[in-house]
Amino acid sequence: MKIEVEVISTETIKPSSPTPNHLYNYQLSFLDQISPPVYMPMILFFADSDHTDNKLNKSHKADRLKTSLSETLARFYPLAGRLIDNFSIACSDEGVPYSEAKVKCELSEVVKDPVPGEFNKFLPRGLDEVDDTLLAIQVSFFQCGGIAVGICISHKVADALSLVMFITSWAATAREDGDVLSPTFDSVKLFPPRNLSGFKPSTGIIKEKIATKRFVFSNSMVAALRLKYTEDSDEDCPIRPTRVEALSTFIWSRFAAATRADSVPEKLYTVIHAVNLRTRMDPPLPEHSFGNLYRIAIATPSMEAGNEGRGLVKQMRGTIKSIDGNYVTKSLREGLPLYEVDFGWGKPVRIGSAKLTFRNLVTFMDTRSGDGIEAWINLHEEDMAKFEADKELLACVSQACGY
Repeated sequence: MKIEVEVISTETIKPSSPTPNHLYNYQLSFLDQISPPVYMPMILFFADSDHTDNKLNKSHKADRLKTSLSETLARFYPLAGRLIDNFSIACSDEGVPYSEAKVKCELSEVVKDPVPGEFNKFLPRGLDEVDDTLLAIQVSFFQCGGIAVGICISHKVADALSLVMFITSWAATAREDGDVLSPTFDSVKLFPPRNLSGFKPSTGIIKEKIATKRFVFSNSMVAALRLKYTEDSDEDCPIRPTRVEALSTFIWSRFAAATRADSVPEKLYTVIHAVNLRTRMDPPLPEHSFGNLYRIAIATPSMEAGNEGRGLVKQMRGTIKSIDGNYVTKSLREGLPLYEVDFGWGKPVRIGSAKLTFRNLVTFMDTRSGDGIEAWINLHEEDMAKFEADKELLACVSQACGY
């Protein structure tokens, strides 16, 4: 369905207390420097839990969100600053853009069958409309009293876990939880910046002809795929894949099978995972380390027809292991805990991403009920048409919705 969202106000939220002078200059780490200049999105949808007068309810919630955001920015002070070239952030407390919007439909109409492309309307800006602002917020109010909190954070300063860290801290502050986490900003000490003249971190960003679709896999199907790829293991002691490994292998194999006929003979099909470094450092980094603390692990499986995916689990394990001494960490076994976020009026009824600016990109999220996994898949329009028609894929999907 088409969603109509109208922005009704925009303001700037500044930190509740000034950033100390000695913290004014926040230097980007090398991993920050090479991260793409895009905004990462996250949208959380909340139902109206107290059924009070919508106008009063809206005012109360909006005030709570703005006040707690201001307090949270005092702890996450770089986010209220401005990016200088690709080297540092001036922690000038200029604040973050904060918009409020009204949605001309009911919340239930949006969350029942999410359309990724429509979700972009709940975000404060386009994901490729990058400037020196590092964070932007849009709060959208539905006719029924429900709320969507849309967040864009610059990939130049944060990875996905840092985004979750910020949201979790903001929510805890809003509900006046006494145990609010405080981030640590030490990544530049571990990965000092470098002279990257000539480097173009925008490589791979594509604005046009991207199709995004959400595919849902039930727990029983994920279990079946885990068993399938255990049996396909090419070693004497079969590796039982994790949920993410099994789904990655399956999605890659169906994509390769669907698009291989039109590819040039020398074309390589690879699998790339973003790997959390926090638990892989020696010693491990604090859990609340903020920044881009990830590296990529690349596997290039065999393209033998009919055997797509055979041995891929072993290859993925090997590339991940090469980053450190561990085979699989918590980040590959569990989903991000966003369904536990509570601003004071209950947990989200749905979380979502959006139509992204990269093709061949897959984001995994647990379903709210915990009965499966959602794969938000971004492909070129022509590739998506072939991929979503793949019979073996469709036989394993319990629900699909897009563009």
